[in-house]
Amino acid sequence: MKGDEDDPKALIFESYRIDGITKPDCRTIFLDWALSLPVEKDTATTIRALLKRYEVEAPAHPMTEVLREGLGTMQSPRRRGGWRSRARD
Repeated sequence: MKGDEDDPKALIFESYRIDGITKPDCRTIFLDWALSLPVEKDTATTIRALLKRYEVEAPAHPMTEVLREGLGTMQSPRRRGGWRSRARD
């Protein structure tokens, strides 16, 4: 099955159809899904759309948990290092 704009490769769709899928499996699929999104696509908005689509019918599914975690940890990237992290004399 070909996906849609929120799930281009239908990875999330397929994960909900795999019997016995584990949370680590879902994390791997989630990473592949995130890497397949176009750069201009807002990941948090897309995760919300996927949760709206799947959460009601599968609230305890491991992928639902992974999507919630992904949404909960979405933050603006923070720089590490640079002049602010150097010790001042």
